[in-house]
Amino acid sequence: MVSRSYSNLFELASGDSPAPSFGRMSRRIPRIMTVAGIMSNLDDDPSESVCSDPSSSTSQHDRLIIVANQLPIRVQRKTDGKGWLFNWDENSLLLQLKDGLGQEDDIEVIYVGCLKEEIHPNEQDEVSQILLETFNCVPTFLQSDLFSKYYHGFCKQQLWPLFHYMLPLSPDLGGRFNRSLWQAYVSVNKIFADRIMEVINPEDDFVWIHDYHLMVLPTFLRKRFNRVKLGFFLHSPFPSSEIYKTLPIREELLRALLNSDLIGFHTFDYARHFLSCCSRMLGLSYESKRGYIGIEYYGRTVSIKILPVGIHMTQLESVLSLSETEAKVIELIKQFKEKGMTMLLGVDDMDIFKGISLKLLAMEQLLVQHPEWQGKVVLVQIANPARGKGKDVKEVQNETKSTVERINGMFGTPDYTPVVFIDEPLKFYERIAYYVVAECCLVTAVRDGMNLIPYEYIISRQGNEALDKVLGLEPNTQKKSMLVVSEFIGCSPSLSGAIRVNPWNIDAVADAMDCALEMAEPEKQLRHEKHYRYVSTHDVGYWARSFLQDLERTCKDHVRRRCWGIGFGLSFRVVALDPNFRKLSMEHIVSAYKRTTTRAILLDYDGTLMPQASIDKGPSSKTIDILNKLCKNKNNMVFIVSARSRATLGEWFSSCEKLGMAAEHGCFLRLNRDVEWETCVPIVECSWKQIAEPVMKLYTETTDGSTIEDKETAMVWCYEDADPDFGSCQAKELLDHLESVLANEPVTVKSGQNIVEVKPQGVSKGLVAKRLLSTMHGSGISPDFVLCIGDDRSDEDMFEVISSSMAGPCIAPNAEVFACTVGRKPSKAKYYLDDTVEIVRLMKGLACVSDQEESE
Repeated sequence: MVSRSYSNLFELASGDSPAPSFGRMSRRIPRIMTVAGIMSNLDDDPSESVCSDPSSSTSQHDRLIIVANQLPIRVQRKTDGKGWLFNWDENSLLLQLKDGLGQEDDIEVIYVGCLKEEIHPNEQDEVSQILLETFNCVPTFLQSDLFSKYYHGFCKQQLWPLFHYMLPLSPDLGGRFNRSLWQAYVSVNKIFADRIMEVINPEDDFVWIHDYHLMVLPTFLRKRFNRVKLGFFLHSPFPSSEIYKTLPIREELLRALLNSDLIGFHTFDYARHFLSCCSRMLGLSYESKRGYIGIEYYGRTVSIKILPVGIHMTQLESVLSLSETEAKVIELIKQFKEKGMTMLLGVDDMDIFKGISLKLLAMEQLLVQHPEWQGKVVLVQIANPARGKGKDVKEVQNETKSTVERINGMFGTPDYTPVVFIDEPLKFYERIAYYVVAECCLVTAVRDGMNLIPYEYIISRQGNEALDKVLGLEPNTQKKSMLVVSEFIGCSPSLSGAIRVNPWNIDAVADAMDCALEMAEPEKQLRHEKHYRYVSTHDVGYWARSFLQDLERTCKDHVRRRCWGIGFGLSFRVVALDPNFRKLSMEHIVSAYKRTTTRAILLDYDGTLMPQASIDKGPSSKTIDILNKLCKNKNNMVFIVSARSRATLGEWFSSCEKLGMAAEHGCFLRLNRDVEWETCVPIVECSWKQIAEPVMKLYTETTDGSTIEDKETAMVWCYEDADPDFGSCQAKELLDHLESVLANEPVTVKSGQNIVEVKPQGVSKGLVAKRLLSTMHGSGISPDFVLCIGDDRSDEDMFEVISSSMAGPCIAPNAEVFACTVGRKPSKAKYYLDDTVEIVRLMKGLACVSDQEESE
């Protein structure tokens, strides 16, 4: 059953306002219209998208527009009830990001996002003006019902659980897909785009979008400005393809993200899952070049960045130096250390994925298995307020409190409380004081995008001279810290000295806690030193600068590319091509065909005349008819150049009397049906097959869906029907294996589209093109029209030969030459057509002209 199309969801957003000027906007920002429900009537004509001329130039960027769901601003109503008070939220990553970039005069940062308080429409103009002039912030105002559907609905009940591997198997377990919530999500992303439009200078500004709340925003911005310099960073996990593909709007989100220039992830796992989804759902492959991962998407290279975010070192060190922090540390020392107790610390948000209850159960198990720790070890669990709402949050709160009460009732005494549970908001300096005193920090989240708690703990344990005195440490004492972290959190790969655990394994977590308590001091010091060295050098500034450097590198080719938009709704994308690489026009080639009298036409078969995905690979009667019409014209020399065997080609095209054919990449060739096949290269004996065949069979047995094709002079391992990820992986292994065992044989091993092929050395389709042109030249004929069409790497040899022959005697001076590839991709051809349908349509057009010539 085909699901309803989401392709026209751009219609959800209003687009009545005139397009903004490219010049810098006035500092006065008009209040955006507040929308009660879902917006409509966006003109979706791709021709209206801004398409900069290649002559446009980009100057060195001097502005960065940071876009996120929330502005880094604290909002408070004035005591008299009239007006608002605003100040920076120092704990916001967005503000820390700006600080990390430094105070260079050439970088101006503008923030776009929502406020934490709802502002009445009558006050929105004034608030916008104050925030822009004082804080360089552009607020996005949303009505409460729309915000609730967007944030608490789609973001928190559908995207967030799924991205944390929670499937909505029942209505109570995560949110089932709700179309109205999705429409609200798209609408809010459109409102954000409208706000950005009011301040952006698209030729100079860089836009950096943050997190899953704004995943379709890149499409809206790319539609307005084809060359917008756009980065996106996902702060949550990205699930495996098996989880992600359950999302009904899976392709819309992937395509929207691919409208970015750079997509950032905290870990390789998250990036790998995203790349796998692009491969399995969109058929896109990626390449790694000089350490950079890129996806080719309609001529644009979308780069992938893998780098975990860091902490704000300066801010943390300044808080460590506060007198309030020192006083709190003294208080905690009296409460725990002076009573002979060792503190274990947990700091988590109160949500279903942070694993607080699992940590408590592990603490209980520790006290049961190691009674010697009773009365000596205390777990302090700080629970930050939940960010979301709903039944699941209440269940976690109730479960946590009941578990704490049970443990304290079982092991507690009047002088000893094994679990100290703090569920009220703490000031930042208070939390830092707990870090300073804690001997071990525990993070047992079952899934978390990053989690910076371990990083904060490490820096806090490094301390300073004043805190060393409070702790009774001698000058130059080596610091120590211990971490027990879940292997399912983003920071885990970067903390190689931590004890990594599966939080679901309660016994293993309890053992890890005991190990951390028992570990020798020198070992703790070494682990701490290793972590401190990494965390202190990979701070939030390092992360921000690295991301922006990669964004600038990715966007540097924008100016020399021709760009235009295609597609409607959330299927919109931008085609970016080299100025000399253009689509082959039917009118252009038909006109050239009519003007010329001696024509050479070379056509690949699989992927060119026949779609790769077709089950029946034989030519249709329509294809045979087109070829016969072209061949019947005495001015034409038509060749099929294929990797297929000569037996197969002979059988398929037996009714094409005058069709020339080249089989097995040009190893065999015949000029028409009535002549014998001849060889283009000396045929060597195929004893190498006895070596290659067992290797290929091994990989066929271990790769479901793969097959072997044994030709006269070549062997092909095909994995077209195998799992795309596993097939690609096996193909790389097979390529290496065959190159190794066949190193001394007169053959070459090459990979192609879903194949690995072994063929004789020196055989290529370029030989066929060279042979055809030289044969025609030897007969006193120099073609004044050459058409060559192919779809894969093997056809590039033909394109190269034809291009190099244009200056030689084999092709007539001022000849019309058309080297055409299938699809927009890097190629030696100067033209492209989108797919086999367009190629067959083109060939049909030429066949019709041939019929007319014959009838005249």
